[in-house]
Amino acid sequence: MTSIKISSEPLDILSCIDWAMSPQAGGIDVFIGTVRDHTKGKTVVRLDFEAYESMAVKEMEKIAAELLTKWPVHKVLIHHRTGTLAVGEVPVIIVVSAAHRAAAFDACRYAIDTLKQTVPIWKKEVFEDGEEWVTPNP
Repeated sequence: MTSIKISSEPLDILSCIDWAMSPQAGGIDVFIGTVRDHTKGKTVVRLDFEAYESMAVKEMEKIAAELLTKWPVHKVLIHHRTGTLAVGEVPVIIVVSAAHRAAAFDACRYAIDTLKQTVPIWKKEVFEDGEEWVTPNP
């Protein structure tokens, strides 16, 4: 079972975790990406996220399907936010439930790493003294 979403609205961490709960799951791994206040020695004012939404959703669905075939996981949630986000806000949540923790951990890490490489969502870092589009590499 999967839940894939791109939204300009704030992401709800607790509802994402609740969605992944399952009597079959012995573990749930959660990745919450947050906007940090510094990068490369510069003060971050905000981040701007843009997406090619239809393609991004398809790529996120491919990642979720891959997780379900590579690992014995039960549920996969991948939600990403677009628009302008302030320091401390949440641009991405990934939740994976599985019978055993190793599968949940491995699948969740693979999901975020693959998302950053393949999903057409772009991030612009806005600093006190300028701005810069970030390459897709973590």
